[in-house]
Amino acid sequence: MTTHAQPSKTISVAAQVGQLAHLSMRDIWALWDEHFDERPQHHHRTWLESRLAYKIQEKAFGSLKPTTRRKLEEIGETGLLPKRMQGDADRLLPGTMLTRFYDDQEHKVVVRGVRDFEYRGQRFKSLSAIARLIAGCPWSGPAFFGLKSTKKEAA
Repeated sequence: MTTHAQPSKTISVAAQVGQLAHLSMRDIWALWDEHFDERPQHHHRTWLESRLAYKIQEKAFGSLKPTTRRKLEEIGETGLLPKRMQGDADRLLPGTMLTRFYDDQEHKVVVRGVRDFEYRGQRFKSLSAIARLIAGCPWSGPAFFGLKSTKKEAA
């Protein structure tokens, strides 16, 4: 006798988040209304998807601890990582955008992967090479982009 497993009525969290980009705006709004009490003033799809993705994950796994939320808000406000997290900054995720103002110009670097950075359409294997190009002299790339302190600051 052959038994057939019944299809699961629940979709994994990853699948739910992955589906967001493929939903119609009507479905996005229906999902929004399930998770939020009111709609936002703007309708930027990427923003809506990111908030829905967070809510789906929060519902499945729980929300952030208040202390973690405060730390993240502080990082967002100041742009500075706590000292104990600065070492982790060497392991940047693809898609991370690093920004530095230098000589009254904003310089943006996109992390493409391990030892793969993009600056002004050009690829580099290290942040230090980019920092040297911008500053015109040798620099620690992680220090230049605020990912770790320089020796002068650490003393």
